[in-house]
Amino acid sequence: MFDAASSPGQNRRPLPPAQPPADGVPGPRTPSSTQERPTPRTTAPDRPGGQRDAFFDNAKYLAIALVAMGHAWEPLKADSRILEAAYTVVYAFHMPAFIIISGFFSRSFDMRPDRLKRLITGVAVPYVLFETAYPLFKNLVTGSHDDISLLDPWYLTWFLVALFVWRLTTPVWKLVRRPLPVALGIAMLATVSPGIGDDLDLQRVLQFLPYFVLGLCMKPEHFQLVRRRWVRAVSVPVFAAALAFGWWAVPRMATAWFYHRDAAQELGAPWWCGPVMTLAMMGCSLALTACFFAWVPRRKMWFTALGAGTLYGYLLHGFLVKFAYYRGWFGHSWLHRPLGEILVTVLAAAAVTVLCTPPVQRVFRFAMEPRMAWAFKQDAAESARERRQEQEQMGQEEKQRERVSA
Repeated sequence: MFDAASSPGQNRRPLPPAQPPADGVPGPRTPSSTQERPTPRTTAPDRPGGQRDAFFDNAKYLAIALVAMGHAWEPLKADSRILEAAYTVVYAFHMPAFIIISGFFSRSFDMRPDRLKRLITGVAVPYVLFETAYPLFKNLVTGSHDDISLLDPWYLTWFLVALFVWRLTTPVWKLVRRPLPVALGIAMLATVSPGIGDDLDLQRVLQFLPYFVLGLCMKPEHFQLVRRRWVRAVSVPVFAAALAFGWWAVPRMATAWFYHRDAAQELGAPWWCGPVMTLAMMGCSLALTACFFAWVPRRKMWFTALGAGTLYGYLLHGFLVKFAYYRGWFGHSWLHRPLGEILVTVLAAAAVTVLCTPPVQRVFRFAMEPRMAWAFKQDAAESARERRQEQEQMGQEEKQRERVSA
């Protein structure tokens, strides 16, 4: 995600070529703290320079596929208790898993100018663009006249607001002695504070905060714990029990609890339910997230490369889902039957897969990863690093030519 540190000691190697992913979703670069002493199985053996880990790319892609499928199920789940149970289980862990990975790869974030620029161009600017594009798209398709509001995140853009806030506060969480209990306390207080309102979707920012802080606190070896064979075996009955509980809870529990966007009072529950549900749901979410990570492939798969484009899939698939909703396509009765639900699931997964591909990334990079060099002052330290990198690369190329000529 950020610039890789040069190797210590005498065996200096040139910095790897900059291949930054969209900063809205963390790119699986090994943090500088782990590059010096790679942990077994935390880095893929086939990636030069230790830049990407297939496990995290796979996890990101699978999580974003579940996000797209969940959004496609939403208009259909009211007619199927089984589908709503699956929807409940997926919503219990897909965003927590995504946010934990985001926190893990934000550990090296500081207020260095180049990282602040990346945060602005990779998170803040896409938020402004898509927060503008979504209501304009709705007005165009439906003929409505919705206003544009940068303070009221629309549909999917709340995650960009949350990521911007979380990452800016990363240096604070590094200073706190017990960051996770503090973050959990903030989330619990948010669930009893309906006065927070909808501005910038702060309820979600605060209620999902513990997962991001947990990611900040995690180390590569923690992911090894869930990759053990016995964890993978246990995850099967755990998911089965979760589905059974979800089926039982459908008529008894409001699905809105899983969105983390409302206080307890706004959901018609007494205030004390907020802290209790925060603890209970975090326990369930972490258990299911661990099971999810246990089944994420560690090796390079056909979809591994798509992990670098998950922000594209996340933001762009919303236009497809909303277009189908605005056009009334979800109203067809045959889609509310098992075969129709399976078809919608497959189409959602296929669509988000296409939207994560490199050709789509090239087309929409202007909105997701704008360079915007014109908007920032030139940082002297960054310029020096770039010049040193170019000189080292030229030196390496010169040595290679000398060996070839010899």
